[in-house]
Amino acid sequence: MNLAPVLSFLRELADNNNKPWMDAHRGEYQRARAEFTELVKTVLQGLQQFEPELAGLAAAASQYRINKNDRFQQSDEPYKKHMGAGFARDGRHSPWAGYFLAVGPNGTSWVGAGKWRPETPAVARIRQEIHYNAPAFHALRQEADMVRYYPDGLEGERLQRPPKGYDKNDPDLEWLKLKDFFVSRSFTDAQVLKPNFAQEVVISLKAAQPLVRFLNQALTEG
Repeated sequence: MNLAPVLSFLRELADNNNKPWMDAHRGEYQRARAEFTELVKTVLQGLQQFEPELAGLAAAASQYRINKNDRFQQSDEPYKKHMGAGFARDGRHSPWAGYFLAVGPNGTSWVGAGKWRPETPAVARIRQEIHYNAPAFHALRQEADMVRYYPDGLEGERLQRPPKGYDKNDPDLEWLKLKDFFVSRSFTDAQVLKPNFAQEVVISLKAAQPLVRFLNQALTEG
């Protein structure tokens, strides 16, 4: 596995984000894609060692297309500036919480875990689980590996007011206001190019397993 062609291709794509350029450099894209696929396969095999939810998941079901085709893309540019994968029950577009990987140039590579911007019924179930099971929620947030690999903790937007049905004096109000339930860790280009990068990705994602399980328990019970 050699991720240098991945970073090199994506660096050029960032400066030439248009279809004619992509068509003229299809060979470089295919090579970069093949190297990223090897990374995805290796990471998935590592995740399957500790996450039974991912048993039977194939790398092809985990990789995202480089074309922009989801609701979070705001730019008119046709291609993403990274290559990504989502490891969750039922694959990359699963409604369940899971694990995520993105490789991009200039320090934009990252791994993450949890659920980003869940739909209204799902976020209601997650908030209910935090409310009913606050000790477990706070315990997982404070686990040593979670703090080590995700020192910034849960990230994302929060509501300005208490969510419907919750008291403004609830001791867990700031957590109940969350719209996203996600942690992430960034990597420099130098870290991505190290031989142990795939292993570091797996170790980082394993540290977030308690969060993923907590969220999926909430979604299951809902």
